[in-house]
Amino acid sequence: MDGILYDSEYYYMSGTIDQMHRYGYTGDDRKIYAILGTTMEDTYQIMYDLLGGKVPIEQLAEGNEHYFLVEHPLDYKKIMFPGIPEALRELKEMGLKTAVCSSSPYQTITDSLDAMGIRDLFDFIESGERVPHAKPAGDIYLLAAEALNTKTEDCLVYEDSCLGIQAGKNAGIFTAARKDDRFFQDQSAADLMVSDIQELVSWIRKENNYGRSNEN
Repeated sequence: MDGILYDSEYYYMSGTIDQMHRYGYTGDDRKIYAILGTTMEDTYQIMYDLLGGKVPIEQLAEGNEHYFLVEHPLDYKKIMFPGIPEALRELKEMGLKTAVCSSSPYQTITDSLDAMGIRDLFDFIESGERVPHAKPAGDIYLLAAEALNTKTEDCLVYEDSCLGIQAGKNAGIFTAARKDDRFFQDQSAADLMVSDIQELVSWIRKENNYGRSNEN
């Protein structure tokens, strides 16, 4: 979801760096990039460790929620990538099932999808905080495949973060990555690199011989 449906990575990253500086962090900001693709629990643990344990995790969690919900709330529709609803509808017209498998809290996922007006375009929604093992484990993608009654060899994962790509690969699923070099994420394990979702949909259509006149 983050970095795939909307460009939240920049806002979350810059906001987290700002918070870390407020707490007195003076280390390399690039070390904070490790939070990309993690659950909130892991994010707070990374922040805690980088701060040398000087700020309680509970305080980090409360401060983060206040920062993004009160001080700097995200306008999900404003930061949604261009063409997302159209691309999702095109996938549905091909008869494909779609799922959101995010490390974000479930409520955040549903709230953002509702704000963008695209929640009804997904057949399954799940949070990494509700599966036994979060990304880079493949649990969430295996769960999605099962929920959609689809074999993993017939699935495709679309990710941007290193952890997300690893999760797709660990689930044994063909994994495409949206190119993004802003935060030095290692995307080399991806099976396919695309610039945006439109390029991905075009690849899916061509790869599976979905013609415009015989979409099933």
